[in-house]
Amino acid sequence: MTNREDVLNQQHEHLFPCVTTYYDDPLVLERGEGLWVWDQEGTAYLDFFGGILTVSVGHAHPEVVEQTAKQMRRLGHTSTLYVNCPQVELAKRLSDLAPGNLSVSYFTNSGTEANETAILTAQLFTGCEEIIALRHGYSGRSFLAMSLTGHQGWRIGGAALSGIKHALSPYCYRCPLGREYPDCNIDCARDIEELIQTTTSGQVAAFIAEPIQGVGGFITPPPEYFEIAADIIRRHGGVFISDEVQTGFGRTGGVWFGIEHWGVTPDIMTFAKGMANGFPIGATLTTPEIAEAWRGAGSTISTFGGNAVASTAALATLDLMAAEDLPGNAQRMGARLRRGLEELKEKYPVIGDVRGMGLMQGVELVGPEQEPAPEQMHRLMEATKARGLLIGKGGLYGNVVRIAPPMTVNLAEVEEALTILDQALAALSA
Repeated sequence: MTNREDVLNQQHEHLFPCVTTYYDDPLVLERGEGLWVWDQEGTAYLDFFGGILTVSVGHAHPEVVEQTAKQMRRLGHTSTLYVNCPQVELAKRLSDLAPGNLSVSYFTNSGTEANETAILTAQLFTGCEEIIALRHGYSGRSFLAMSLTGHQGWRIGGAALSGIKHALSPYCYRCPLGREYPDCNIDCARDIEELIQTTTSGQVAAFIAEPIQGVGGFITPPPEYFEIAADIIRRHGGVFISDEVQTGFGRTGGVWFGIEHWGVTPDIMTFAKGMANGFPIGATLTTPEIAEAWRGAGSTISTFGGNAVASTAALATLDLMAAEDLPGNAQRMGARLRRGLEELKEKYPVIGDVRGMGLMQGVELVGPEQEPAPEQMHRLMEATKARGLLIGKGGLYGNVVRIAPPMTVNLAEVEEALTILDQALAALSA
C-alpha cells in the first residue's frame, strides 16, 4: 500500500476513531534515521518529539537494530514461565543504575502495565488500598491508570475507581493556591497532609507522581516538593512511586532518573518509552522487601513481559546511553535549547512560560491575559510542520509545546529547531 490517500482512507476505515493524529493533513511516515523522519513523498522532518519521548537514541539506530535482529534469529519469545538471559541481564542492569536498594524488576509491555503493577505491589506491601495521585498527572490507558490520571480529557468512560485521591499539582505557573515560589512555602505539597486526613482512612498505600508531568504539559515541581510530599506519604504508611515512563534514562539531563534531581529515593519506580528506543517494554522496579509482598499473594503472569527481543533492545539502548554519555548530552544540549527558548519567550508575548529539564522542555502558549491559547498551539504545530519540524503538545488546555528530541541530538540540530520555532512564532505574530 504505497498511495498516501489509500493509506489514510484505510486508516479511517479500519482503525478505531480514537486513533487520532496530529495536523490538519496527517503525516504518513515511512522511514527514519537519527533525528530525521521522511514521509511517503520523501519530505524530511526534524523530529523533536521522538515518538512521545520514546525514540531515545534516534530512529533505526544501527546498533539497536543489529543486536535486536541477532536476538530474533536466536530466540524470540518464551513467556515468564521460562528463564531467558536478556531479561535477567536487563534486570541486573536496572539494579545497577537505580538509586538506593531498588534492585528487583517485573517486566511488562507498557507504562500503563508498569504503573498497574506498581500500584498492586504497594497495596500488597502496605495492606492498604487508597492511592494519592496528582492533578494534571497521566498514568496510562487502563481503567485503573485512567482513574489515577488527573486530566479529564484522558479519563474516558467515566473512569473513577474509588480510593484514589488527587492532590494539587505543583504547577507554579498556574498555582492552584494563587501563590508565587519561593514565598509559597510549597503549600501544594503540604496540602497532601490535609488531603489524607480529610478524604482517606488516614492510612494510604502509595503516592504516585511523575517527576515532571508529561501529558500535563511538562509541569516541573520546585526543588523542595518531593522531599515534603514523600515524607508525608511515608508518615501515613504509604510508599512513593516515581513514574519515570517519560523522565527515565537520562531524559532530564545529567542523571539517569528524573527523581534524582530532587534528592529523593522512591520506593518503587516505573519505566517504559525510551527504555528500548521504541520496542514495547515496561518495567516496575522496587526493593527486595517490597517485592516479597507478592510471595504467596496469588498467581500472576506477563505473557510478553521480559520478552527476549524487547529486553535485548533495551540492553542495546542502555549500552549506547552509557557509552555515549547521553544523560550528559541531554544536559548540555538541553541547556542550549533552554537558553534559546527563553530568548524566544522574551521576543514573543504568546509564550507565557518555559519549563522543564534537559531534553524535556515545555513552552506554554497564552493570550493577552495569560489565558491558555490552544488555537495558537494548533497554528504553531501547523507552522512548524510546514517548515520541517515535528513537536508535541500537551497540557490540560492543549496549549503547551512539548519538545523532547532523541537524546543523540547535536548542536546543529538544536540550532535548526530553534530557528524554525522562531520563524513559526513570527508567522503567528504577523
